[in-house]
Amino acid sequence: MSPAKPAIVADPGVARAGSNADPQGAQARPVVPVAVGVLLRADGSFLLTSRPRGKPYAGYWEFPGGKFEEGESGPQALARELKEELGIEIDLQSTLEWHIQRIDYPHALVELHFYKVSVFAGTLKPLEGQELAWSHLPVQVSPVLAGTVPVLEWLALERGFNQPTHADPV
Repeated sequence: MSPAKPAIVADPGVARAGSNADPQGAQARPVVPVAVGVLLRADGSFLLTSRPRGKPYAGYWEFPGGKFEEGESGPQALARELKEELGIEIDLQSTLEWHIQRIDYPHALVELHFYKVSVFAGTLKPLEGQELAWSHLPVQVSPVLAGTVPVLEWLALERGFNQPTHADPV
């Protein structure tokens, strides 16, 4: 059976699962802060990773990152997660905070802190068994996780891309 399909709610920037979800109820759930890296190359491509087996939404495509640990800033959490997941080190000085978006999945209400990353060292390795794909708009990988959709739309807006950003709205 497929996981529940979150739907984007315009305000307050929270995507909710199911059509009868109560946006006010989202505020009563604990918020899990997550640092997310939008790794960019000079050719305009960006890195997407698949969620590994054993995690919610396994096989769905997303931007890499993970939960903040106690006492971490967003950039520190992102640096740690990208090292653990992909074996790379990022340059915190050139990492730019970009957007924050809340997504209410059935398993958690997450607050995604997106950072643009254009400088990193090391060779990308899928250390958690995930797949890696450097992508352009429209992305060809599928299915795309709900938390990824706003990022694709922000990239499209910045780049003047006027077509669908992905094949499957999830």
